Amino acid sequence: MQRNTKYTVVSLFATYIKAIVVELPRVTTPKQSAQIDAGQGMVVLTDKNSSAFFLSRSSWSKLGSVSLKHVSVGPAGIWGVDQQNEVYKFVASDFVPTHGLELKHVDAGGQGQVIGVAKSDRIHCLTANKASSIKEIMHWSTSSVTDLLIYISCAPTGCWGVNAQQSIFFTQISNSCVKPGIWNKVDGEAVNVEVGSDGNVFVVNRLGLLYERTGISDHVPQGTDWKKIEMSVKIKHASYDLGYLWLVTEEGFIVKCTKFVTSSCPDSC
Repeated sequence: MQRNTKYTVVSLFATYIKAIVVELPRVTTPKQSAQIDAGQGMVVLTDKNSSAFFLSRSSWSKLGSVSLKHVSVGPAGIWGVDQQNEVYKFVASDFVPTHGLELKHVDAGGQGQVIGVAKSDRIHCLTANKASSIKEIMHWSTSSVTDLLIYISCAPTGCWGVNAQQSIFFTQISNSCVKPGIWNKVDGEAVNVEVGSDGNVFVVNRLGLLYERTGISDHVPQGTDWKKIEMSVKIKHASYDLGYLWLVTEEGFIVKCTKFVTSSCPDSC
């Protein structure tokens, strides 16, 4: 992971990043954010108190009444996991439990399916039909595979994951969950990975450094290289959707960035 790339800050929800960046007006912001996810034009997050929020224009609003440690949004809707690893789906105006399986992490960004990681690091997949059916919501059924991961993120182009040894993997999984693809190891190390709906991939490593995967195409969906995104603070979590990169710093601040469109932009995100 050697090459560098640049993004520019378009909004700071807790201003911090660089002294050179002019401080922008503050908005209603959750204190000390823990994790963020963007998809389907929505942005959701959890904070250190396990409260879930969604972004509405320039302010954050409480999302449901359930305390969650992780939340995800995508074609499958909004899903979350609480401190006891119980899985929830957002229905109407609140989260409802989906009894049948305990997961420490879920991702709703695939082709309608929901992918999750159990406490044992085993991967589970809920089919798109069952994920979208309110009638079957209380009867989570999955097909598990043999690979062990601590974090997973999916898009229509495929799924990315990292294991306890910080190795990075990629696979292509159909929305049927019946025939999961082979997990291929990708160069580099990371503690978490996020893939946007358009296939853009970002990882954060144990040092809090942020990288973007390059060379991704229909013929090479796993890409070819990593580019470092220069930051002056350590990053804890990243997510990408509709051209915007959303970051949570180690201090819990939220940053929204976009790629530079010209080479004359003054500084990086």
